[in-house]
Amino acid sequence: MAALTKNNIKRDRIELLKLMGHPLRIQLLEKLMAGVTCVSDFEGFFDTSQPNISQHLGLLRRAGLIDYYMDGRLRCYYLVDPIVPDLLKLLRKEYEEDLEPPACCPVTKTGKYPGDRQH
Repeated sequence: MAALTKNNIKRDRIELLKLMGHPLRIQLLEKLMAGVTCVSDFEGFFDTSQPNISQHLGLLRRAGLIDYYMDGRLRCYYLVDPIVPDLLKLLRKEYEEDLEPPACCPVTKTGKYPGDRQH
């Protein structure tokens, strides 16, 4: 196993964000935050096919974010990685204001911020 270096941790976080960057995967993870959910239960919540849901669940499982157990013939999924609820809460957070603009250039210490941001 590779040593945990700052570069490895940064790369792992980037991969985690890429993995969570799909709308259906975020919905699946949010559903799992409520508790264990079987594959058949997901079908009633999402407007997509069971094979598509299973494919996304497989990606999340291989990444170690979720796992499942068998209940008869049903696969019942649950969250494993504790960072997932924190990230989902952060994504739902509403911000009331933008950050304050800088007073001047941090390098030259001159100039004045003109006011409206240029997009």
